[in-house]
Amino acid sequence: MIKKKLSIVDIANKLNISKTTVSFILNGRAREKRISEELVERVLKFVKEVGYKPNSLAKSLRTGKSHIIGLMVENIADPFFANIARYIEDGAYKNGYRIIYCSTDNDADKTRDLIAMFRDRHVDGYIIAPPVGVEEDIAELLKDDLPVVLFDRYFPGIDCSYVVTDNLDSTYNATEYLVEQGYKKIAFITLESHQTQMQARMDGYKKALQQNNLDPYIKEVVFNQDAKYMLDPIADFLKNNKDLDAIIFGTNRIGTCGLKVIRSMGIRIPEDVAVISFDDHDVFELYSPSITAIAQPIEEIAANTINILLSKLDSSVPNNDNKKVTLQNDLIYRGSSQVNAKLSEIK
Repeated sequence: MIKKKLSIVDIANKLNISKTTVSFILNGRAREKRISEELVERVLKFVKEVGYKPNSLAKSLRTGKSHIIGLMVENIADPFFANIARYIEDGAYKNGYRIIYCSTDNDADKTRDLIAMFRDRHVDGYIIAPPVGVEEDIAELLKDDLPVVLFDRYFPGIDCSYVVTDNLDSTYNATEYLVEQGYKKIAFITLESHQTQMQARMDGYKKALQQNNLDPYIKEVVFNQDAKYMLDPIADFLKNNKDLDAIIFGTNRIGTCGLKVIRSMGIRIPEDVAVISFDDHDVFELYSPSITAIAQPIEEIAANTINILLSKLDSSVPNNDNKKVTLQNDLIYRGSSQVNAKLSEIK
């Protein structure tokens, strides 16, 4: 038989006092309401003995604070988002907040449902890596004066705090590096996306090629949760462009898929093709040869994101300004982008 959970009314009846008095004591307002220390001690002792746990939702309705933050990422299983979520959770917990996080799968309808769920749970603030299509939903949160911080990507038409990295300069610098090494036919294999960070990576690649009078070789792959469905489009692209001498992958997910295809086709790295991937990954360091990567500052992204939100949640500090932070990435040079034997002979 399921044991009935005690309520404040039950405690009040057991101790023969008013439920209002019990509520004041449990909410730390006993001194304010001039409740005797003896009664406070009696209530707290009883609460401890029976193992009473207050209803967090009911408490949030009374106090207006749930001390819960809603975190929405593209895919919590992705190393980039998983690591950021871990650091954000640590920062939130140290400041008295808990995190509820979930994956949007880059689906606008799912994201709307999640936002509605968080509203129902009365979360205090929102941290979101938003998919395209939820602009109105973010605007509604802001209109209702709810604290929101976007990260990884943002909406140019919405005045909202965000934390991103300089995606354009990162792919520009990576492409420039390959050009300086003597590579001429440099491909960019990326996900088909209209998100700001993905568009900026594409723009950086195109800018570098244009400045060096080189032709672009672009393949946009439709995202699929099952990576195997992204392998064939990459393979077809490489089969149709056998004279490529370098490839930049737009994300670590597309990069790991690309490495599988390259290995299955017997293409040698870097002898046949040089490789750079956006977003570092443990696999890239362990791969032979290790893969040159554009590494985003995970801890710095997380710290800026949670700190901006915490400042918005601090009612004692006037904070009406939206902070827009752009951080720099690092290009980590590894064996996959070394000048290959053919280029060495030419030089």
